[in-house]
Amino acid sequence: MLKPLLLGMIVMATALQSFAQEDQEDRTDSRYVPRKLFSPMFYPWGTTTRSADGNPGSAYWQNKVDYVLTATLNDATNTITGKSVITYTNNSPNTLSFLWLLLEQNLFNAASRGQARMPVGRRSRYGDARSDFNGGNTISGVTFSADGAKADYIITDTRMQVRLPKPLAHGETIRFEVGFAFTLPQFGADRCGILNTPKGDIFAVAQWYPRMCVYDDVLGWNTDPYLGPSEFYCEYGDFDISITAPASHIVVCSGELQNPAEVLTPVQVQRLAQARTSNNTVMIRTEKEVTDPASRPTAPTLTWKFKMNNSRDAAWASSKSFVWDAAKINLPDGKTALAMSVYPPESGGKKAWGRSTEYTRGSIENYSKRWFPYPYPVAVNVATNIGGMEYPGIVFCGNTAEGSDLFGVTDHEFGHTWFPMIVGSNERRYGWMDEGFNTFINSLADDDFNKGEYREEPRAMDDFGIQSLFGEQTEGIMLGADAMKERNIGNALYRKPGYGLELLRNVILGPDRFDYAFRQYIKAWAYKHPTPWDFFHAMDNASGENLTWFWRSWFTENYRLDQSIRKVFYQNNKPSEGVFVIVDNLDEMAMPVIVAYETAGGKKGILTLPVEIWTNTKHWLFKLPVTERVVRVELDPQKVLPDMNRADNVWIAQ
Repeated sequence: MLKPLLLGMIVMATALQSFAQEDQEDRTDSRYVPRKLFSPMFYPWGTTTRSADGNPGSAYWQNKVDYVLTATLNDATNTITGKSVITYTNNSPNTLSFLWLLLEQNLFNAASRGQARMPVGRRSRYGDARSDFNGGNTISGVTFSADGAKADYIITDTRMQVRLPKPLAHGETIRFEVGFAFTLPQFGADRCGILNTPKGDIFAVAQWYPRMCVYDDVLGWNTDPYLGPSEFYCEYGDFDISITAPASHIVVCSGELQNPAEVLTPVQVQRLAQARTSNNTVMIRTEKEVTDPASRPTAPTLTWKFKMNNSRDAAWASSKSFVWDAAKINLPDGKTALAMSVYPPESGGKKAWGRSTEYTRGSIENYSKRWFPYPYPVAVNVATNIGGMEYPGIVFCGNTAEGSDLFGVTDHEFGHTWFPMIVGSNERRYGWMDEGFNTFINSLADDDFNKGEYREEPRAMDDFGIQSLFGEQTEGIMLGADAMKERNIGNALYRKPGYGLELLRNVILGPDRFDYAFRQYIKAWAYKHPTPWDFFHAMDNASGENLTWFWRSWFTENYRLDQSIRKVFYQNNKPSEGVFVIVDNLDEMAMPVIVAYETAGGKKGILTLPVEIWTNTKHWLFKLPVTERVVRVELDPQKVLPDMNRADNVWIAQ
């Protein structure tokens, strides 16, 4: 058994001796430093709250917040008034002398920090410095429920601090009330707003109630201000919501409707019950009925009541112009939920919002099967002037979207149910942990829906795409959205992390190992608060790989890849004695080497070398499994890797 091994070693040694001196040396133009990429000094150690295997630790804790929310919509003045009754439980080991809340509608106050940083002279997705709208919360008071005493509080931009008369110890609960009012902006940072339609305005209401900041074991109070680009970090609890609107309106909300008989006609109650058991879309309120007064109960206003348990947020929408349809969602273990869509008549039709409920149902059934069961009783898609925004159990999508665009935005926004609604990461600081993860799971959905109706042929990563993700103007994934140039957010938080996870699944780990590890991560951190390091630990442990090199180059740093063929040669100039290739790694990132070759006799093959060839060298010599002259050698033939310079990836015999 030793003879073939010894023979191979002799052949390789002979090949090395045949190098010219310059072939044995590293390229002087290489930026690659193996010890920097593969250094083991990367991970924080495990703690009692966050284990080194990527799971919550034995002493993991998380505070809880329950809400009883009331709101009244005035559709003539666009104002919302309400009260937030908050029950907060301190499960931390620490005693809390004060509480922090978010007042995110204060972003739309002309004096806010977010408005101060809006660009002058151009429209931003998150606002317009030229706008004369001056909104924000009016807080009518904060009182403690136990004795009605008024609280000592201060408001700083989009945050409010409540100073407690008695510190809140471990295991204790406090209940207090906050009265609020605000005018809903027409364009609320592409997250809330008002769509004017011929049959009536559509009010999409989010970031609407005083909400607790998260207190965790990583930062304590998370009080980063709301500036527009960075999204949200929310605590979990139960929601009891009452919304009063004109009786002509249909109201939809996170959670299940508790009083259908009080706010719907008998016909609508019957249709809603039918939809709960129907695999086909059932019309609850048709286009013709939108202008029929008989389609609504007779009253000045109606109060709609909803409940949602173990949620991190809630949003709602209201309009007299809503067409409404619904269908059953089939979930694992025989459970069901209800998919619903509301939209103005002009958005309907089978090429547009008439298929929204079908898309909603398909998306949720697919992700429930692939990753983790959908947890909410309803899933509502609302046509609005918002391009796409997600909340638990309800999403807002553009009213003009249709066909594959409507499927894509619906699938993306409901994909957020898993990230960050179920896996509750800190979006304010690590936007890629919801947008990037969601972009990745969306990449599998086109194949899954309706036998691949919207399937796209796999596309190679072209030079333009590589430059957009890794060029000189790009920024690192770990930056929060507030710290990025707005033009880079789509690439850094969506496309690049999504692309990286595709590579991890398809090239580095393989679908079986990746999917198993990803499911384990979701299950472990469902309704909890993971950090990036928890994710890295979890994937390493469940896949059995030390992926430090990958996390460092792709996520924590902004490295680039450049693989190059230096030389192809024959042992003693005789192909029959061995065909050898030297490849160089010229930039800071490393990846497996995928080599395609073709011989003069027409034999073709692909050889894959693991990333470990780069642990201690900038160049690598390897032997092709052929014994005849080769005519072509190419690195990454399907162009799945983000190689910055593909001009040196092909060798052709002269």
